[in-house]
Amino acid sequence: MSAGGTQHTADLDALARLLPEGAVVTDPDILAGYRQDRAMDPDASVPLAVVRARSTADVSATLKWANTHRVPVVPRGAGTSLSGGAGGLAAGIVLSTEKMREITVDPVTRTAVVQPGLLNAEVKRAAAEHGLWYPPDPSSFEICTIGGNAATNAGGLCCVKYGVTTDYVLGLEVVLADGTVVRLGGPRLKDVAGLSLTKLFVGSEGTLGIITEVTLRLLPPQPPASTMVATFSSVQAAADAVLAITGKLRPAMLEFMDRASINAVEAALHMGLDRATEAMLIARSDAPGAAAAQEIALMVQACRDAGADEVFDTDDPEEGEAFAAARRMAIPAVERTGSLLLEDVGVPLPALPALVGGITEIAERNAVTVAVIAHAGDGNTHPLIVFDPADEDMTARAHAAFGQIMDLAIGLGGTITGEHGVGRLKKAWLPDQVGPDVMDLTRRVKEALDPNAILNPGVLF
Repeated sequence: MSAGGTQHTADLDALARLLPEGAVVTDPDILAGYRQDRAMDPDASVPLAVVRARSTADVSATLKWANTHRVPVVPRGAGTSLSGGAGGLAAGIVLSTEKMREITVDPVTRTAVVQPGLLNAEVKRAAAEHGLWYPPDPSSFEICTIGGNAATNAGGLCCVKYGVTTDYVLGLEVVLADGTVVRLGGPRLKDVAGLSLTKLFVGSEGTLGIITEVTLRLLPPQPPASTMVATFSSVQAAADAVLAITGKLRPAMLEFMDRASINAVEAALHMGLDRATEAMLIARSDAPGAAAAQEIALMVQACRDAGADEVFDTDDPEEGEAFAAARRMAIPAVERTGSLLLEDVGVPLPALPALVGGITEIAERNAVTVAVIAHAGDGNTHPLIVFDPADEDMTARAHAAFGQIMDLAIGLGGTITGEHGVGRLKKAWLPDQVGPDVMDLTRRVKEALDPNAILNPGVLF
């Protein structure tokens, strides 16, 4: 596509003729809303146009056109990406799947066939109507889409026991860069025919194809959960308790909050949380019958042995859910105190104390506030770096801390992202984690499936 405005208009008019009326949006006010995702990447741009697809056929026609004209395409669901994976490109279009919202639940096979625009919470509700459960539960489950969850291999609070999105994806319908539509996998619990291509696309962040349908595995409903909450006078003591717990059992939830995140949540929700405590663990057991009480007792003892100041447990579901809600509120609550650079680093569990301690040192070294929350049971932490974008010096220090935290995680044998994706914000650190040979292999896969590099350019590479 040339740089001339007339040529842009002509090309977009041709695209509009291929799609249902109103699918191609060029209103500047509407386009501005598709510039950034939740990561608020300042380098994102207002796109040339937005395509609001309603069907796989719409996605296929758009990609055939884009591939012919060499126009970059950014796939987008609800725009809740925290890694800058769905921001706009000035020379490209945003292909939104937000209007693709059909779902069919089969209670016999315990599967759901879902279009990508349906929200995670809506899938959970549809499954529950048939007495079933879809486990993956990102903190943003009420506003994030299944398509985005699959594209980033999203996790959540219960994933320490139940796994992440890829563990529930049985099949996909994917549109490739040239518009070819392929079906991968299907409603079979066991299927090893051919290469594991379904898993290749889960977590590929829209760089290899656009997901237009997901076949999900469902489970029987989660048993009622008992909850434990423990507070500590040091982060190290809380980390020690995490290792003691995970060394003996797999809880249904094991979450960590530091003092900064606790205070932010208390300011927002007024729950009576102890503002002076340095760390808090929220754990759950959904083991059947008397086993739940046994697991909770073990976790309580582990926390006391680690030096917990207070330990509380309850089998009241509503009371327990209030503490889970406090954890889910952490990111928006901290966000009220300033703009965020949101990390998503993870390490092997034995390295968790070193990671949390190292983050504290990095915050002090750079004179910035870093609130830490974590899916502690699987070593996935979310350091939230607070800064004022109008303060250039603080912004520079925040970005320095951002990079140092990723370097720390890599040095501890960890990862730069456990569930949010690499996006555009973290791609500079990906080679440091995976190495040159893996980066070369990744590029070869990309070139084979997207030779003209139109799919989400700038993500991963």
